[in-house]
Amino acid sequence: MRSDREHATPPVHVFIGKGGVGKTTCAAATALHYAERGETTLALSTDPTPSLSHIFELAGRQHEREILPGLFVTELGLAQVRAMWDERFGREVYAVFATFVDVDYATFVDFMTSVLPGLNEEFMVDHVRRLVGEGRYPHVVWDTAPLGQTLALLATPALLARHLRLAPRVYSHLRTSGERRESVMQVLRRWDALANECLAFLRTGVRFSLVTIAEALAVRQLADVFAELDRYGLAVGQLIVNNVVTDPDSGFLRQKADQQRPHLELLRKCYGDRPIVEIPLFAREVRGIERLRDVAHLLHATPLAAMR
Repeated sequence: MRSDREHATPPVHVFIGKGGVGKTTCAAATALHYAERGETTLALSTDPTPSLSHIFELAGRQHEREILPGLFVTELGLAQVRAMWDERFGREVYAVFATFVDVDYATFVDFMTSVLPGLNEEFMVDHVRRLVGEGRYPHVVWDTAPLGQTLALLATPALLARHLRLAPRVYSHLRTSGERRESVMQVLRRWDALANECLAFLRTGVRFSLVTIAEALAVRQLADVFAELDRYGLAVGQLIVNNVVTDPDSGFLRQKADQQRPHLELLRKCYGDRPIVEIPLFAREVRGIERLRDVAHLLHATPLAAMR
C-alpha cells in the first residue's frame, strides 16, 4: 500500500540536461517504471530530434501510441510544436503585432516561433499542463530539449513583464480606436497570465531530474544550472550521474574510473543534499524494454517518499 507521500508525487517528471548525457534513457526507464506499477503513463519527447522511438525500439515517430499496457509514447518535433502553438495562440498574438507592424501572418509565425526565446518551450509547458488537467495520464514523463533550450522558457515571463511595463506608453500612441488599444492590452494580459500559470505549474506540478556525466565540463556547468533554476523557484528532485565506471576490468576503464573519481566526489560534496543516483556504464547500448528495466530499477531503488 502506497503512502500519502507517494500519492503526492508530482504528476509530471521532467528530465533536463545537456544533449547526449542520457536524458531520454532515464525518461523512458521512468515511464516504464510507473506503467509497470499499473499507473497509466505518457512518455513525451519535445527534443527537436526525438529518440524515444529508438530507445523503445519502435519504428517511426510516435503519437500517443500505447506500446505496453498503460504506457503511451508521443514525440513532438519542432514542426509539430510550431503548428500546435500556431493553432492555440498564433492569431491572438498576431493581433497585437499587426496593430503596429505590417507583416503577413506566415512570416510572423515563423519569426515568433524561431526567434523569441522560450516561446516553443512555454507552449509545451502549457500543453503538458492541460494534459495533466484532462486526467488521462496520472504520470507524464517529459524528455526535454537540450538544456539551453529548456532553460530559455524560464526567461519568457520576465521578457513579457518588461514588455508589459512599456506597453501602455507604446500602445497609447497607436492610431487605432480606444477599443482596439484595449483589445491589444487584454491579449497581452492573457499572455502574461499564461506565462505565470506555466511557471507556477513548473513549481508545483513538476519533479525535475537533472542528468549529467562525471566529466569536468559537465560538472562545472551544474552550478550555473542550479542557480538558474533556483532563481525561478524550481527545485531539482534528484541528480542522475550517467555512465559511471563501476567495474574497471581493463586499463582503459581503470583510467576512465580514475578520471571520474574526483568529479563524483565533487558532485557528492556540492549536491549531496538531494538524492544522487549513479547509473553505471553498460557494456551494451540501453535499448529495449529489458535493458530499460535495469535502468528503472537503479533509478527507483530508493522509495519515492525518500526521494522528495
